[in-house]
Amino acid sequence: MSLSDRLRARNSPTESDEAAPSQPNSSETTDAAPVVPPTSEASARADENEPVHTSTWEALASPHLMTAAAVDPFAELKERSADELFRRIGGRLNDPNLSEEQLHSIARDELGRIIESEQVALTAVERNRLIADIGADVLGFGPLEALLDDESVTEIMVNRFDQIYVERNGRLFESHSRFSSEAHLRRVIERIVSRVGRRIDEASPLVDARLEDGSRVNAVIPPLAVDGSSLTIRKFSKTPYTVDDLVRFETINREIATVLDASVRAKLNILVSGGTGTGKTTLLNVLSAFIPNNERIITIEDAVELQLQQEHVVRLESRPANIEGRGEITIRDLVRNSLRMRPDRIVVGEVRGGESLDMLQAMNTGHEGSISTIHANSPRDALARLETLVLMAGMDLPLRAIREQIASAIDVIVQIGRLRDGTRRVVSITEVHGMEGEVITMQDVFSFDYAAGMDSTGRYLGHAEPTGVRPRFVERFTEAGIEVPVSVFQFQPRSSTLLGEIR
Repeated sequence: MSLSDRLRARNSPTESDEAAPSQPNSSETTDAAPVVPPTSEASARADENEPVHTSTWEALASPHLMTAAAVDPFAELKERSADELFRRIGGRLNDPNLSEEQLHSIARDELGRIIESEQVALTAVERNRLIADIGADVLGFGPLEALLDDESVTEIMVNRFDQIYVERNGRLFESHSRFSSEAHLRRVIERIVSRVGRRIDEASPLVDARLEDGSRVNAVIPPLAVDGSSLTIRKFSKTPYTVDDLVRFETINREIATVLDASVRAKLNILVSGGTGTGKTTLLNVLSAFIPNNERIITIEDAVELQLQQEHVVRLESRPANIEGRGEITIRDLVRNSLRMRPDRIVVGEVRGGESLDMLQAMNTGHEGSISTIHANSPRDALARLETLVLMAGMDLPLRAIREQIASAIDVIVQIGRLRDGTRRVVSITEVHGMEGEVITMQDVFSFDYAAGMDSTGRYLGHAEPTGVRPRFVERFTEAGIEVPVSVFQFQPRSSTLLGEIR
């Protein structure tokens, strides 16, 4: 009996089905479309060796798209075929001399022979689809393929092979996608990290890597991951976000966009501060877009994520130690080297160690207009953490000297946060004034208006509003010939209409 016949038999209602129809559980949600029995017309097309254009085949032939209620009758066949394919060509999967097209061609040929040896009655269309699904599991990202293609998914979190969560609109949801086994998940992890020249094994059980589109990948395997391998993918937009996109998302408003544009063009040193997953890298990418095209930009990152659109850009990426513990190139090494590359701008993806001292020295010795990010919950915390990072450089510097370096180097701190409604917003823009005694003094130029309340959907109505203080860096704008309307910094009380909406 062919797969088409089995599909018709499987979806034909039995007497028990007619007597007691199943009741859907309204509390369950799935990532895939519900399984719909094929119509007689669809079955007729299947007999003619044409693809069945219903979600039944999707649910049955793709284990990473099936719902909780559906069962893939060919799961064992796929798993056996995938294991056999990996056994035959596993040593060639990471061969740098083979292109992706050559590797896929070899895999298709081997899969054809493997499926023939299984002696399963399949139509030509069904056979090709089965080969494509198994090939995706072995050569691609398996059950993650559909999630990576889903533009509404911003983050993928694999806790273990049979538990995957995704983030949509700032909220977490459990996915019904599954890996077939721990070995399947490990193969996908090894394939991702090998593409960017990294490795993961028991000697080095955690790694940071990236996908071809720049999406950030972190993987942890046993013995560090107790319940099985863990994989986290933070997706980035295939088309880099622009300032207009951030305004549309309400991350910033037009007044803030005007100030940030002027700050970058006037070569202020900017530090983007925020917690994990708040959008620091996205904002850094937008800020970098304001840099004039006639300037030489050096970007320094742990894993390349920035998508700068200028032509004169040199991208540097750190390198971990090899299996012998040698050859490591740190962010600090790259920052030092970048000073010899005649940069107009230095963009550091994130400061998290001793490189902070070298970055501050660069900012204070003529390399103005540098931009970087730091993990912190507020502008004051950002400066405190920067002090700690400088101390990690191993230099026995007095605390006052460190604070003087920071106060002299950093001009503006842009604080971004992820609010309770799941949105990412710039919550403050703070100017660093200087030192008063032992304390670094700062002044908020924009501050988020939490008092505006929420709408009926729980979304914050407020934005980062001007505090009414005219910042000192406006003089830098004037010196650079950049005009910014004074009204941008004027405090504007909320109207009585808006006050009436406060809950």
